[in-house]
Amino acid sequence: MDKARPESTPVHLVSEASLANFAAGLKPAERAWLEASGFKAERHRVLLFPDQSGKIGKAVQGVGNLASLEGLQWWHVAGLPERLPAARYHFADPLSSAARYQATLGWGLGDYRYARYKPDNRPARAVLESATEDLDESLARSRAAAVAFAKDLINTPANDLGPAELAAAAVALADSHGATCRVITGDELLAENYPLIHAVGRASAQQPRLIELRYGEERHPKVTLVGKGVCFDSGGLDLKPAAAMLLMKKDMGGAAVTLALARRLMERQAPIRLRVLIAAVENAVGGAAFRPGDVLRSRRGLTVEIGNTDAEGRLVLADALTDADDERPDLLIDFATLTGAARVALGPELPAVFSPDEGLLQELQRVGTLEADPVWPLPLWDAYDEELGSRVADLNNVASSSFAGAIFGALFLRRFVQQTPSWLHVDLYGWNARERPGRPIGAEAQSLRALDRLIAARYG
Repeated sequence: MDKARPESTPVHLVSEASLANFAAGLKPAERAWLEASGFKAERHRVLLFPDQSGKIGKAVQGVGNLASLEGLQWWHVAGLPERLPAARYHFADPLSSAARYQATLGWGLGDYRYARYKPDNRPARAVLESATEDLDESLARSRAAAVAFAKDLINTPANDLGPAELAAAAVALADSHGATCRVITGDELLAENYPLIHAVGRASAQQPRLIELRYGEERHPKVTLVGKGVCFDSGGLDLKPAAAMLLMKKDMGGAAVTLALARRLMERQAPIRLRVLIAAVENAVGGAAFRPGDVLRSRRGLTVEIGNTDAEGRLVLADALTDADDERPDLLIDFATLTGAARVALGPELPAVFSPDEGLLQELQRVGTLEADPVWPLPLWDAYDEELGSRVADLNNVASSSFAGAIFGALFLRRFVQQTPSWLHVDLYGWNARERPGRPIGAEAQSLRALDRLIAARYG
């Protein structure tokens, strides 16, 4: 039964299968209102019931052909914050722990607005009240906040979020959680042996940076996160066409997800030794830009011939991954908007993941399904590795073949991870290309919730 909450409006979640039972429990006048509205429990449709005073007495949202509320996913309810009038609400139906988590998460994700340049002009908003203040609701709210944090970073254009501002965001995050953060800038990168990061970013008016955050106790398992922070990618001297450049503010999406996941892990005081490495650069055109045909030496010592300056993300990740790998963490994850080929293979909604650890891939795919934050494994196909060869260097940054671009990107990165068996490479898009409840056109923090859940399952 619904608890008496005179200050809060109940929201009922009704499926096509449960509509008759719901209608049977209504008062005659309410049943007549339901019938007159033509409400059939269609997914995302909302129906408001007036009370005797003419105010909203209850709200009903359809969840379509969902067999039961046990199968509720966050996107079933993500449209509610947008479609309900400004007021305070609570879910009236008895929900299991898992369903309550999904419902709270869906509300939080659906409530996101990016308002830095165009303020949210809603005079008021629909607010979800906590039903129990239990761990499931708290976890859902925290993960939704982490997603919003990542989305804000990705949505911010490069004129206001370059390498310096991305570094400042990392420093502020570290300060707020008692972590340490250092930033290696400009020519300091050469002195500390990050030559590829320096080469990619040296043509920009904003100097390239390597951001390092550390948190946690030495006795705990070591988890290292590496993020691609290309704050804008012009393609370099292999210049992108105008249409391909329009979304390149999101080329630091890997760094945004990395920082958001770090926020979650520090917020819940995960029992791990966390290390975050972000290569923050702008791939610009200028007199100092690296060139096609250049041969660059990496932190690992391998020489890399530049076959294309628009394949810069793997270069900056190579130096950061080498540094991470040298410490032999228990788990090493890199996040990157690395290849358009991954989108061709899997579309914009499904990040490609690669790992030599098959158990890790299976575990991630399982928790990603539970979290409705899916990923899909692609192979590190050894037979393709030779196509990264070069006549003048140890390897080329692009393959001689035009096929399997996502796999070649992952194989290139694998050359720089030699000591860490549990390495995971996430090739994500970081963007919603179409409008849906909880997924407006704009930034998306793909794989964030799935990896948070995996790390919690592994280490607590």
